[in-house]
Amino acid sequence: MAPSTLDLFMLTFNCAKNLINVAVFASHLHSALSQNATGLPDIVVFSLQEVAPISYAFIGSYLLDPFYARYEEALNLASARILGTSLSGEGTSFLSGLHHRQEELHGNGGAPGATPRKAPYTLVRAKNVGMTAILLFARDVEAFQRIDEAECGFGAADMGNKGAVGLRVTWGSGGSSPKTAELTFVAAHLAAMEWNLKKRNANWGRIMSGLLFGNPKDALPDVVFPAHKGGPTPDLTGDGEGNMRVLPSEEAPNTDNSVDSSEAEEDDSQQPLLPLPHHDDIHAQLAPEHHERLQDLSVFKPSSYLFLAGDLNYRISTTTPPPGSAFPSFDPESPDYFPDFLQRDQLTQERLAGRAFHGLSETPITFGPTYKFNVQNEAAGATNEAAVRAGAAPNGVPEVPWRFAAHRWPGWCDRVLYLDVPKWVAAQDGAAEKPAIAVRAYDALPVLRSSDHRPVFWRASVPLLGPDALRLPERDQAKYAADPRANLPVPIDVHAWERRAAARRREIFVGWSAFVWSTSEGALLLATLVALGVGAWWWFSRG
Repeated sequence: MAPSTLDLFMLTFNCAKNLINVAVFASHLHSALSQNATGLPDIVVFSLQEVAPISYAFIGSYLLDPFYARYEEALNLASARILGTSLSGEGTSFLSGLHHRQEELHGNGGAPGATPRKAPYTLVRAKNVGMTAILLFARDVEAFQRIDEAECGFGAADMGNKGAVGLRVTWGSGGSSPKTAELTFVAAHLAAMEWNLKKRNANWGRIMSGLLFGNPKDALPDVVFPAHKGGPTPDLTGDGEGNMRVLPSEEAPNTDNSVDSSEAEEDDSQQPLLPLPHHDDIHAQLAPEHHERLQDLSVFKPSSYLFLAGDLNYRISTTTPPPGSAFPSFDPESPDYFPDFLQRDQLTQERLAGRAFHGLSETPITFGPTYKFNVQNEAAGATNEAAVRAGAAPNGVPEVPWRFAAHRWPGWCDRVLYLDVPKWVAAQDGAAEKPAIAVRAYDALPVLRSSDHRPVFWRASVPLLGPDALRLPERDQAKYAADPRANLPVPIDVHAWERRAAARRREIFVGWSAFVWSTSEGALLLATLVALGVGAWWWFSRG
């Protein structure tokens, strides 16, 4: 008998700092939830980048609630339709019945005194680091036994204009033979621009070393760590070289057709990149049990699954496209059909060469590029002009006219990767095969008017395997040394938590400053404070 499984759905979307159209997003989400499945997933995770303007995101809290609420509403509207609790009637389009379904979800057709209908999903946890957010939804909230959080910023002074945020959950199934599993979810937004391949790899290094689900100093109370003297980490979002070193290794083949071989030989981005070992002296003094406790704080905790989703920003070239470049086409009859461009994908090259995303897997990509789309106001001149004029309506939503941006190579920036069941795990409960994550869908949604990215979704059945089943036997340590759960690719940054705390204080200052001077709400707040100050001065000056 095979182990119990968890039905998991993940979606990543660069929101371009805009509120979504709930009706449109719900319609496309309904299609995604229905792909290769008939029921609803147990857990839904949204990875959102540029979720809101930077001032809102740095302040956080209630300023982000209106942005989150739209995703929650869209998910529940789409899910209600799948459950059959939405507006009945054959031939009724999803969009035309939206208002009625909203009333059904919130109050039985809007009747006075009606009991609110329970939504299919509950937002269990929302967490952000700057403009990158992760939303965790579940059908059964009681199934969560524990939730831990982690965050790290890649921006100037460790701030989170780009960064990674994580949730680690212990989830248990009910029934006569309950099973539990630990799952780590990471939402990330890595360095932009074609030429910043090194910085994207460096961002991944920071996730491995500094995205920690606990303070290392609390995990090792018996260890005295020297005070941190390095200051903030350099900006790794696109400017500056960062605190990196190149480790010698065999040269990887150059598969980027857009880069001349002479350029590749001079580009040290062809070598593995790891953070500078400014904590090597500390780690050399730690006992083996100390290293184990530190690894349990990392994304590579041996007893946990790992799922990474985000705008990872890997492109198909290290330079911008010259004028007249041929771009990927969505037409299977075109000589530029998009699968031919996938071989130039930086992320796949770096992952297979062991320079990034150590140990992670990715489902084969069968969808076209997800970036960068310039949305047009009318059909004329659009790449998809014929479809727009023909009245195409994917998922019941009118086709959005678009063209690829001429100054950026189209690419697969938006991705979902996962750490599969370890190879050392044996078949469970008499099953014929070893357990493995079974992927049901990996696809992209259509172009939305609110963003230059397409959302990407992934759905899979995850075997519920507890810590004992995932534990690496001591006798096999050498055999599986290349697995990041057996040996961390980078040392843990023991000062990551205190640096992040300092960065958060800077974010609040920057956020409120930007809010006051760049938003209408901030201007109103400033005017109110000035008026109160003048009024108070006038009142007291009378005496």
